[in-house]
Amino acid sequence: MGLLQVSVIFLLSLITMTLAEPPGCKIRITDRGLEMLKAETKRFVEEELSNITMPEMRGEEGRFQYTIKDVKITELNLTSDLRFQPDVGLLFEVQNSSITLNFQRRILYWLFYDEGAINASAEGVDIFTVLHLSKDKEGRLKISNVSCNASIAKMRARFSGTLGRVYDFIGAFLTTGMRFVLNKQVCLLFSMRAEVDSYVGIDYSLLNDPVVTETSLDMDFRGMFYDLKNENETLVNYAVNPIVREYDRMIYLALSEFFFDSGLFSYFKGGLEKQLLLDSFQMPKDLEMLLRTTYLGTIMMLNPALIEHPLSLELEVTSPPRSTIKTSGASVAVNCNLKVLVLPPGKPAVQLSSMTMVGKFNAKVSMKGKRLAIHLDLRRFKIFSNQSALESLALIPLQGPLKTMLQISVVPLINNYTKRGVQIPLPDGIDFIEEVVEYHNGYIIVGANLHFRTGLREIIERKLSGETDNSI
Repeated sequence: MGLLQVSVIFLLSLITMTLAEPPGCKIRITDRGLEMLKAETKRFVEEELSNITMPEMRGEEGRFQYTIKDVKITELNLTSDLRFQPDVGLLFEVQNSSITLNFQRRILYWLFYDEGAINASAEGVDIFTVLHLSKDKEGRLKISNVSCNASIAKMRARFSGTLGRVYDFIGAFLTTGMRFVLNKQVCLLFSMRAEVDSYVGIDYSLLNDPVVTETSLDMDFRGMFYDLKNENETLVNYAVNPIVREYDRMIYLALSEFFFDSGLFSYFKGGLEKQLLLDSFQMPKDLEMLLRTTYLGTIMMLNPALIEHPLSLELEVTSPPRSTIKTSGASVAVNCNLKVLVLPPGKPAVQLSSMTMVGKFNAKVSMKGKRLAIHLDLRRFKIFSNQSALESLALIPLQGPLKTMLQISVVPLINNYTKRGVQIPLPDGIDFIEEVVEYHNGYIIVGANLHFRTGLREIIERKLSGETDNSI
């Protein structure tokens, strides 16, 4: 291969790496999490096998005729294991187990006729199942292939001889039954796109196939909010790719600055900030008195008659807020335009001043169940005049009272909204517990253990019936 070809290939690889979309949300499920899932999976498989129904079976061979019906599994003794299969997905294995069956028989052999119940047992049952995990074309997690092999070492019944051959179907029955369960695609699917509230939705589509090692399953999600009124107007993800190095807990959730910035951008475009400010802005009397004193000269120059009319503040967020995540914590920067107005009754408002307000909020991230919430605390606050540097100096006495007003009236309203949280991509019925939040440069990591609020059967049945929580 020539030097030119090598250079071109190297250049293309760099371009590909550059264009690759980093995840806004990353989830790692460790072998500790899989260990907890193992017991639920075993319980689910036992329930599924116990509930399998077989149609009535008829057979005839020479003068031998038989009918078998009402096949029921009366006892299961499964020794199972669930583990990661590197580069493939999940391996579910049953070894040296036993199953007890009961069914009704009706047999005709020459002139001999017999009917009644039979108890039979299968011993040395082995089931080897591999679930191949991947993403579909819409970015959802799916089981792309199922490899299933089942075998039985020994069958026992209460009678033997010629009639014993009617049990030859048992091996095929077990294999067919197991495939029936797996073909339901017993996987923890979740919605790719879902509404968060009346303003925004969130896109949790997978960016690539899951990465499976002996100790973990890693999934990269887009993790992007969007404005419900204009779903195509979104941010470009220039954030860092979150790196998860830990394996001590059952699950790890990593969220980059893009995850939060896309939410702030989408809420800004959807008009939530304006709605919150309109609903919350009430001026305290002492602040109105201070404003009236500050702008007395301006009022007298415009129209002395305005001195008797009430004052008002109009606050408008002028650009999408931006988040910053460092090892010391997370913060959100907000730029606003603040107008001081006089409100003469029955007439248009008269603007006395326009100023720029810059606020910085500390942001504390927390988890409850599987909902991610943020609590904001106003730390820094500055105002600047849009008219002159001299007026900016005159505004210094207003900074303290304005900051207090925001802390008392606006910030609690925002926190009351953000405490609702946003759902992370886990199925209903599985929650985070004992969570710990770590801050890194450009992203956060939430490490937690898992708790099944409901059994795996209920989770899957709810998913198949469409009864999922869409209010993410």
